[in-house]
Amino acid sequence: MSALIDSPAWKKLSAHKETIEKLHMRALFADNAERFEDFCLQAGPLFLDYSKNLMTDETMSLLFDLAKQEKLEHYRDAMFSGQEINFTEHRSVLHTALRGQSADPIMSQGKDVKPEIDAVLKKMKNFSEQIRKGKWLGYSGKEITDVVNIGIGGSDLGPKMVIHALKPFVTRKINMHFVSNLDGSQIAETISELSPETTLFIISSKSFTTSETMFNAVTARGWFVSRVKNKEFIKKHFVAVSTNIEAVQKFGIDKHNIFEFWDWVGGRYSLWSAIGLSIAIAIGMGRFKELLEGAANMDEHFSSAPLEENMPVILAMMGIWHNNFFAIHTQAFMAYDHYLSLFPSYLQQLDMESNGKHVNRDGEKVDYCTGPIIWGEQGINGQHAFYQLLHQGTQPIPCDFLIALDSYNPACGHHPVLMSNFFAQSEALMLGKTEAEARQEMNAEGLSEDEIELLLPHKVFEGNRSSNSILFKELDPHTLGALIALYEHKVFVQGIIWRINSFDQWGVQLGKQLANQIQFDLVDDKPVSKHDSSTNGLINYYKRYRSIEGNKLLSSNNDWSSLQKIMEHEFK
Repeated sequence: MSALIDSPAWKKLSAHKETIEKLHMRALFADNAERFEDFCLQAGPLFLDYSKNLMTDETMSLLFDLAKQEKLEHYRDAMFSGQEINFTEHRSVLHTALRGQSADPIMSQGKDVKPEIDAVLKKMKNFSEQIRKGKWLGYSGKEITDVVNIGIGGSDLGPKMVIHALKPFVTRKINMHFVSNLDGSQIAETISELSPETTLFIISSKSFTTSETMFNAVTARGWFVSRVKNKEFIKKHFVAVSTNIEAVQKFGIDKHNIFEFWDWVGGRYSLWSAIGLSIAIAIGMGRFKELLEGAANMDEHFSSAPLEENMPVILAMMGIWHNNFFAIHTQAFMAYDHYLSLFPSYLQQLDMESNGKHVNRDGEKVDYCTGPIIWGEQGINGQHAFYQLLHQGTQPIPCDFLIALDSYNPACGHHPVLMSNFFAQSEALMLGKTEAEARQEMNAEGLSEDEIELLLPHKVFEGNRSSNSILFKELDPHTLGALIALYEHKVFVQGIIWRINSFDQWGVQLGKQLANQIQFDLVDDKPVSKHDSSTNGLINYYKRYRSIEGNKLLSSNNDWSSLQKIMEHEFK
């Protein structure tokens, strides 16, 4: 048994769970007319109702005791002060510094990083304004009309999610495109209708060696050069967000068009950095700073509010309660907002890449569940897809419901109906429908006793299924910043409770390493036998039946020149 499971706070919660699981939320609401007021909280623009969870005051008190036992406040302060809490990579975790509003120094490894942050923000402002105002001209003197962000993971999903979420604020003069997939179909489809005269590419890669990003980058470069016939024009149409200055310049990008960020910015936390350049172009630097301010306000709340009144902490501890004491290892996110349709995918990466760990800070294998499976969909679409399982499936699934009080498109008249569905779903999950209620309902419909007895088991809902509801006035940049930061800190809190490092991602590397080796097995038609029988069989099947000549355009020498030749050949 691990030290965590054997700890006093954990044991008390385990014993308490035996009592709580016998209760029903119907009774909890009936017994306390002020339950909603007792379990709701406002933090900046966000309002949280967590009363529809199977818990009591005692539950919350015991959960906060667990957080205090695990020294949450100590680790929180260590993160904000720039200590190397990402100990496996010897790095600070300072994405919060990117949105900090204070003029005070922000230290990392004995160095104040604030001047560097301010310098990059200024550079982003100047560049994005040139693009937006039509002052940055392509090689033929035409304005930029299309921006293609090439990245992967946080360098793609973060900016893409934000731009989609803030579509009402996006300039209509510039079309934003995102390419991340190594499947060549994505970039081929993206560039097929673009003009090299009016297209700007942003290559977002900290190391400038990430294979997926660089293959797409070289494809874009090959497409561009094959059409303009002059490599010098790359300097007007390609910029980079990277720390690898030498590799960027070798690619052909002018050193003045490189936007820096730092190793203390994790990929899934990087939209606040120069990785957000596409955001600044899309919504303007003023709106981008509002996004930063919203996140900074949530940082202030998280860093200063007592645990009992701290929104990220409350959400995190509710997740611990479900995951570790009720053995519910999944959580769904339902955004009743078209503009937040990418938010569940963003949270999936944020949570599962951060806390999908099986060893603790001491390198010991854990004997408790860490990161849950995160998934979700737009609320209304989900109602007609998987809500059946949420209401009557065999495993309860906690849900977070999110909605704006006001729509940017009120003239359609849809929003009150959308709101009614939002309110109804959490109520239905909590209440369920008893046998007596189902029988009464069918009696009122005039069904016979035989029909009632046949249908009755299918009409009963257990209820007692937990959910949180998060409401906000409108989805503006400030609110979105606060919302993203809320979930960043929630994930951090859970990692501290589970005694894991939420800021490395070594599990991502193994598949990449093997893929790099297998690439060389595909350069010819000779059968392979050095892998396991399944992998050998799959590779040999592919080699036997592949028919597209482009599949054979691999080189055992994957340097820049060979890749460029491949891509330029493909797009001639």
